[in-house]
This record gives sequence, structure tokens and C-alpha cells, in this order.
Amino acid sequence: MLALVVDDSRATRSMLRTMLAKLGFDVVEAGHGVEALDRLSSLGAVDFALVDWNMPEMDGLEFVRSLRAERRYAELPVMMVTAENDATQMARALMAGADEYALKPIDLEALETKLRLLGVLEPATNRQDASSR
Repeated sequence: MLALVVDDSRATRSMLRTMLAKLGFDVVEAGHGVEALDRLSSLGAVDFALVDWNMPEMDGLEFVRSLRAERRYAELPVMMVTAENDATQMARALMAGADEYALKPIDLEALETKLRLLGVLEPATNRQDASSR
């Protein structure tokens, strides 16, 4: 499975890439929304996207709106992974089309739980839990 990680911080992208690899995902990265849309155009499809809110050129909220405006991305699971912790901001992201919301910093166990909620990971059955990885 292929994940798209959109964040202007290289350190955050690297951290998310490492965690996603532990969960069995390949990762494509982008530093902002415009770059992410370009990556999607060239890739064709990804299985889900993790998106930061505050980025240059095109922020996460605009990226999500752009995705949802295109029929081919209407069903793409999207999770905002951001430091924006205000309930109003969370509501705005969900109303724009994000499927899930997680606060930074996120750990492997929380990420795994959120990905299960998104339906991109199977429910845990006879697997080691994230803390033993």
C-alpha cells in the first residue's frame, strides 16, 4: 500500500515515513499541497494521505478541498496530522473533507489506531501491538 505524506517539515515527513514503513506502507512525500497534487497526478493513485495544516504555497485545508473537488480523489482517505488543536480548526478540516484528525506529535500506536479507523489497516488480529515493534 502507498501513503502520501504532505508536510513542510522534513523531520516530520521522515518520522511519519519511518512509522508507516513499520506498518508495512511505502511512502511518497511532498512539502506542500501544490507539490502533493503534482505527485498525485504523476502517481495515479495512493491508498491514503496524511496532511499537515500549515504549509507554504498551499496549506493542508486547501489541499483537502482541492482533492475533494476532483471526482477521482473523492474517496481517498485523508487524515490531517497537525499541531492545530482548536476544536473549530478540527471541525473546519472535517467539513473540508478530511476523514480523520490527529494532533502532533503522533506516536506509532496512535497512528496505527487512526489508520484502522480510516479503514486502511485491518483490525488487529494475532499481531504484535505497535509498542513491541
